[in-house]
Amino acid sequence: MGMNPTDALNRLIAAFEAHAQAARAADMADSSIVEAAEARLRDAFFTYDDVLFNNYGVDLPFDIVDADFDDDVDDFDDYYEDEEDASDDDDLDFDDLDDEDD
Repeated sequence: MGMNPTDALNRLIAAFEAHAQAARAADMADSSIVEAAEARLRDAFFTYDDVLFNNYGVDLPFDIVDADFDDDVDDFDDYYEDEEDASDDDDLDFDDLDDEDD
């Protein structure tokens, strides 16, 4: 039998609290405590999202996006912005065409 949604929510809340405590106590020279808390928080988030969907057919209104994925999206956006800028330079200026006829 799967996890109860209330238990999954309580686990997520506890993971948030543990992450906040780790962040307060963390020594920046040793970030392994925070990284471990982040991993538990991420796992609790995905578990709660899955349990919520499986029990009620409801998705959370947000997702955790991998930083590498976000960088890829930014690169994709930059590529198309560059392409748009290049195509703007190629556009004909119809006012210039009218001047040539004069």
